[in-house]
Amino acid sequence: MMLRSLIVCLLLLSSASAAPAKPNFVFLLVDDLRYNALGCMGDKIVQTPNIDRLAKEGVLFKNMFVTTSICAVSRATYLTGQWMRRHGIGDFATGITDEAWQSTYPGQLRAAGYHTGFIGKYGVGNAKLTTERGASFDFWRGEPGQAGRFFIEPNDPTRTHKTAKMGNDALSFLTTAPQDKPFSLSISFNAVHARDHEKREYEPDPRDEGLYDGIEIPLPKLATDEAFKRLPEFVQKSEGRRRWEWRFDEPQKAQDILHDYYRLITGVDREIGRLLATLEQQKLLENTIIIFTADNGYALADRGMADKWYAYEEDMRVPLIIRDPRLPQERRGIKVEAMALNVDLAPTMLDLAGIPAPAAMQGRSLKPVLEGSTPKDWRTEFFYEHHSVAARIPPSEAVRTQRWKYIRWMEPNPLVEELYDLEADPLEEKNLIVDAQHAGILKELREKWANYRESLKGTPGN
Repeated sequence: MMLRSLIVCLLLLSSASAAPAKPNFVFLLVDDLRYNALGCMGDKIVQTPNIDRLAKEGVLFKNMFVTTSICAVSRATYLTGQWMRRHGIGDFATGITDEAWQSTYPGQLRAAGYHTGFIGKYGVGNAKLTTERGASFDFWRGEPGQAGRFFIEPNDPTRTHKTAKMGNDALSFLTTAPQDKPFSLSISFNAVHARDHEKREYEPDPRDEGLYDGIEIPLPKLATDEAFKRLPEFVQKSEGRRRWEWRFDEPQKAQDILHDYYRLITGVDREIGRLLATLEQQKLLENTIIIFTADNGYALADRGMADKWYAYEEDMRVPLIIRDPRLPQERRGIKVEAMALNVDLAPTMLDLAGIPAPAAMQGRSLKPVLEGSTPKDWRTEFFYEHHSVAARIPPSEAVRTQRWKYIRWMEPNPLVEELYDLEADPLEEKNLIVDAQHAGILKELREKWANYRESLKGTPGN
């Protein structure tokens, strides 16, 4: 009898020791990163060896989008897993309430015993709310607004770039985190967002001065007067055109901007390399899930515009890489077609941690897609909305399916709409809105738009 009890105890101990540890998480968010400005996304000029490594060792999503293309709204969506019309954050002053915070991915992970950290541009709420939100993390280096006016402070004799400082903070987190807890670290780089109105808007790390010199970086195919003239007149007069004039109205100015933009990307890549090296040194890499993405897309003179906001592909599309070391070898280094959204990342992290997603979250876990078993009912379309800074950015909503895109500008009278066949016209150059042959699909997309407007509503946290 005693022998049998001993055997049972040994089996229980063996089972407990064999139980997999909770995975760690590192969530890397880059600001204003164009979806294809990475080596792993096809760019032949930019140097991103460490991000490319993540893609080789993880899963790259070819069709990842944000539901609102502006920093504050998108960041709130990443945290809550909710569309803007549910989380209710449509400006730069409003924050996530303490009650709603409990249903965010950091709130849920911390409640489940994770050691949580945040570094960089928080971007959800004013400075006071940002400071107060630090109490919700075990390690807090979050900053309000754009996380500083400069990438390199004028009075800093070391000339340390903001990206490098965030990298230093990340290493501090990793080297001080308790060893008896899993961790979740969110790093929100303020690169490659321009320092608006500064003399050098995309100032790179001094180590990257000269990088890409002598190389002409081509403008996008849509950087033409013809594409600009196809825009509705009120869009032509909006903020995107003003910023184009700051950056792209002269060929040499455009090249200077593009070179600095690429240098900033490489600077972010360097810090990701330092992070990977530290995880390896601490023997944490093989139990750490790394997620790399951006808060919104970016127009680099596409359609004669700059920045983001609009429902065109270059604005709403972002890169996404998920490196889960627990996946089998055959699931690493692959590219998937399944449509992913920023609302999906919060429920995905919780699912990978074995934590049920709160009912308030509207996204879907990407775990089955990562594992190669995409559900048959996986989404083939989504709803886009943008209502922020309406005085300078025309509000718009859209429905984007695998083949079609319907854009509806919300304020003009009479109504202004756009319809594109993305299969035949991936650059969205031919508006089919008045083409009688497409009356059926137009009617269908208008109905989808109306249904999404109602079905995605709700109060924050519900």
